[in-house]
Amino acid sequence: MSHNGSDIAAPTVAVVYHSGFGHTATLADAVAAGAVDAGADVTLVVVDTITEAQWDLLDNVDAMIFGTPTYMGNVSAGFQAFAEKTGRRCVDGTWRDKVAAGFTNSGGKSGDKLNTLSSLAVLAAQHRMHWVNLGLAPGWNTSFSSENDLNRLGFFLGAGAQTNVDANPDQVHPADVATCRHLGARVALVTRQLNIGRSLSPAAASPAAASAPAH
Repeated sequence: MSHNGSDIAAPTVAVVYHSGFGHTATLADAVAAGAVDAGADVTLVVVDTITEAQWDLLDNVDAMIFGTPTYMGNVSAGFQAFAEKTGRRCVDGTWRDKVAAGFTNSGGKSGDKLNTLSSLAVLAAQHRMHWVNLGLAPGWNTSFSSENDLNRLGFFLGAGAQTNVDANPDQVHPADVATCRHLGARVALVTRQLNIGRSLSPAAASPAAASAPAH
């Protein structure tokens, strides 16, 4: 994918997600907004309606940020169906060395969201992608902090949000929206840094060079 204007380091990012009741879609919008704020060219891809053109787009972006609700302690069936369709790309290394990150939402404060984020990180590792963590200290863990802190639920591997199961999509907690916006900006920044490094040493950045045997 081409980068914005003459800025060869400007990252291209896809927010790739499934949303069952609209809460994860709200978070996906926040992730995308954060990445745009950080100078990325961003595309939202809804996995249950993904098109051939969007598959091609994923093959060419610099970074993907995966999003899914947590259902029964893991990724949703809709997201898993998408993941299983990436098998050939995994074998071929199509997404090797792209940047990856993840976010999830559940009705419970914990909801076993860590298991979901771990599943997303393993998916990225299978594709030989570079996982970016949330990069925030835990919030809401002292007598003087509040539920409005960034990372109020204290996740590290990715962004974890909690939304009451009877809430509308526009009632996702503002701190969780802000945390996802932070994640999008962080991924865009890390991807930009990687792009700059690759522009300075293009031979070392190529998949062929990375997989070539040492002599």
